[in-house]
Amino acid sequence: MFLTRQQIVTVRSVGVAAVVALSLASCATYKEEFAGINSRLDTLDAKVQGAAQSAESANQSAQQANQRLDQIEGRVQRLETAPRRTPRG
Repeated sequence: MFLTRQQIVTVRSVGVAAVVALSLASCATYKEEFAGINSRLDTLDAKVQGAAQSAESANQSAQQANQRLDQIEGRVQRLETAPRRTPRG
């Protein structure tokens, strides 16, 4: 399942808010853990954005393929309904 841009922003905002809240409530010994969490959130965000771009690209390709099929559908129908030609010889 792919996330919409609004969902991505919401997830990231919640993540950032959680990190900020935790950093304000915790002591300095947790800085490395928060840095790791931030790094993982950034990685996850990049993966989600990449997946969204891939989905958009696949959608565009599918639309182009459907347009090509629509363009040749008339020709196929004409060929299928055309009278059969008798072979020479």
